Amino acid sequence: MEQKKRILSLIQPTNTPHLGNYLGAMCNWVKMQEEFDCTYGIADLHSITVRQDPTKLRAQIKESYALLIAAGLDPEKSTLFVQGHNPNHSELAWILSCYTQFGELSRMTQFKDKSQKHPDNINAGLFTYPVLMAADILLYQADLVPVGVDQMQHLELARNIVQRFNGIYGDVFTMPEGYITKSTAKVMSLQDPTKKMSKSDENPNASVSILDDRDTIIRKFKRAVTDSETEVCAREGKDGIINLMSIYGAVAGKSFEDIEAEFKGKGYGDFKLAVGEAVADKLAPLQAEYKRLSEDKAYVEACMKSGAEKAYKISRKTLQKVQKKVGFVQL
Repeated sequence: MEQKKRILSLIQPTNTPHLGNYLGAMCNWVKMQEEFDCTYGIADLHSITVRQDPTKLRAQIKESYALLIAAGLDPEKSTLFVQGHNPNHSELAWILSCYTQFGELSRMTQFKDKSQKHPDNINAGLFTYPVLMAADILLYQADLVPVGVDQMQHLELARNIVQRFNGIYGDVFTMPEGYITKSTAKVMSLQDPTKKMSKSDENPNASVSILDDRDTIIRKFKRAVTDSETEVCAREGKDGIINLMSIYGAVAGKSFEDIEAEFKGKGYGDFKLAVGEAVADKLAPLQAEYKRLSEDKAYVEACMKSGAEKAYKISRKTLQKVQKKVGFVQL
């Protein structure tokens, strides 16, 4: 039997995921379980490069973990863990930071962006976190990493580290490739369709949380920014309508042609209502399962524990191989 390729992806536990995270990442993660050997994690170590409220962070780590199971990730099929539960990440990150050039890190655009956003907290972790990201990937010998455009630079850095390390010590790490998902809906802000939907948007009507109730979801779609025309179709200058069409297409499994035909002769009001209802219907099973899991804390904790053990076991082999190569004494 041919061995499945290993795919790795982590999400940060800051704020509840929104519709874009769900359609763009979580739905794809669920599909990938059949085809790949999947390793999915909650990146709690990454989240503290920006100041967090400890009580809120603790709650969000648990929420994010339960939401992944509610979305359809199977802890039996996939390795599902919290990054901070596996000390191998921090240990490998330190070693790899000694094989990463200062110049490489200072070229990272995300560091520049985040430094501008948080000028009062430009910490060393913010500067070196691409090395921790490389350690996340390389620990599990991941073949594939699902990446958006904003993360391509970090994956390139991980590849540079592999080339450098393997060049010195032989074949230690697998060279990771970027995995671009084929049918991902790019979900834009409901209030400014030229920007991506964001968890940190100050306008509460701009994004839909996957835990928003039905009425809230429908109300947000009714308020979505469109244009002064009335025709539901995809053409230039209709960013708002194109965004709604791509969301509707993703949740209802319809093409743009189907949508144009369905709403021919109808106004934007009918269309916005239909999109809101379709999104609420799509999220209802996830919300029900999340509610059930929230009440079964023992099960979620047991999954976290076995996920951490699984992640530790797989990654320890890599770390010990690295320690041996660089000349550390092992007990």
